[in-house]
Amino acid sequence: MSSMLGMLLFLAACVTINVYFPNAEAAKAADEIIRGVYGEDPASTTAPGKATQPESRLQPPVVDKPLWVSVLEGLATPAQAAGDINIQTPAISTLRKSMEARFPKLKPFYVNGSVGMTQDGLIKMRDLNAVALRDRKVVNTLIAAENRDRNALYREIARANGQPEWEADIRKTFAARWIGNAPAGWWYQDKDGSWKKK
Repeated sequence: MSSMLGMLLFLAACVTINVYFPNAEAAKAADEIIRGVYGEDPASTTAPGKATQPESRLQPPVVDKPLWVSVLEGLATPAQAAGDINIQTPAISTLRKSMEARFPKLKPFYVNGSVGMTQDGLIKMRDLNAVALRDRKVVNTLIAAENRDRNALYREIARANGQPEWEADIRKTFAARWIGNAPAGWWYQDKDGSWKKK
């Protein structure tokens, strides 16, 4: 029995688990969240005419595996699971709802160009002169609250996926997707920090 345990530990030590950042899955998750914030129905973004395959009623036969195979599969699970991005946690849901509720108040400031999207996935006052004096405190409060939620969102997504080191990659992905999903006419910063109109 101890030789079997020794062999399992040796095999486990030999297994290399590569946890990579899944760019395509992260972009898809970002699009789902961003379209929800922008008030678009994420379900309506599926390609038209793309039929879903009916689920097969046939179940694959159950095959008993040796214990060592099950142990190795269990060890490899984190690498396989890295392909999906989990955005379905209570903390993420709360942040999404907060951002969705705030968006209608922020939208006029995106539209008039006073607020723009930064290259680090946040928003910033771009043109203070485009904001009426009476609205300046309101817009600054909205920007601060939005940036607080966005920072928390990136951190929570990394944490929810058991990969806190992914936070910078998640932020970078969201930064690109906020701009990519924005309507024409909104302002954003390019890589060197210059403001551009979409």
